[in-house]
Amino acid sequence: MAITDGVININKPEGWTSQDVCAKLRHRLHIRRIGHTGTLDPMATGVLPVCIGKATRIIEYYDSDIKSYHAEMQLGIVTDTLDRTGEVLEEQSFVSVTEEMVRAAFRAYTGRIQQIPPKYSALKINGRRAYDLARSGESFDIKPRQITIYSNDIAVMDLDAGRIEFDVRCSKGTYIRTICDDIGRELGCGAVMTALERTGSGYFGIGQSVGINEIVEMTDEEIAGLVIPMDETLVNLGKVVLNDNRIIAFSNGNPSDVGYKITQESRFCSEEDGNTRIYRVYGHDRFLGVGSISRGTLVPEKVITGN
Repeated sequence: MAITDGVININKPEGWTSQDVCAKLRHRLHIRRIGHTGTLDPMATGVLPVCIGKATRIIEYYDSDIKSYHAEMQLGIVTDTLDRTGEVLEEQSFVSVTEEMVRAAFRAYTGRIQQIPPKYSALKINGRRAYDLARSGESFDIKPRQITIYSNDIAVMDLDAGRIEFDVRCSKGTYIRTICDDIGRELGCGAVMTALERTGSGYFGIGQSVGINEIVEMTDEEIAGLVIPMDETLVNLGKVVLNDNRIIAFSNGNPSDVGYKITQESRFCSEEDGNTRIYRVYGHDRFLGVGSISRGTLVPEKVITGN
């Protein structure tokens, strides 16, 4: 059975980069067009949706998906990478930290936040990765960015050991390492992230994910059964159904002012224009691609299925 275009929900193991996972899948499936929907640090585990074939063309539409994480932090330590893999810069006592202080710090770290990403990150600064600049000892600044923390709940608090586990739901661009560092600074003792698992990303949940090493050992038929149709996973995009006479027009890349019906509103707006919304487009119950609607005109953005 051929492996079709779509998305596989991988449970990334610790120590692997996101690109390692894609490379392993390329080798196993003999498919060149494979890409992930959002980087996980090597020490992190959990949900890593991987797009295969034509699905790589829609990776950008996963940007607005809400991410969920289960994390662990250790009080009293500050490292250059903000996690346990880095060089220790400071060690401080946390004996004066109380449960009330911790809960207040977590409550305050919700809603819209101005967060400064770590210097050891994949962000590009004048065309170079921040982690390359940091490793070479160069001085540079990273501007704060606005993120949204939808929830930030303490799961385990052991103040004798200085260990806190928490669950967070957040927008794209959020660094959990920075949450740990920021809260540690607020508590006056510092903190580092010691473990991180991504438990959800939009449509994808940890309970339905499959380990990359398991997939490598599967037959083609078994792997094909794991591939999720790409349109099913675009949870923030609305749905548009075309009349018969507009299917060919859309497939040829032509806009439509009439001949379509919005059957589900979209929560995904174009970054260039907040008034332009993005939709999954269907004809004859077939997913044709992705289109944008602005001022009543449907414009093809990604034509996936021909006429």
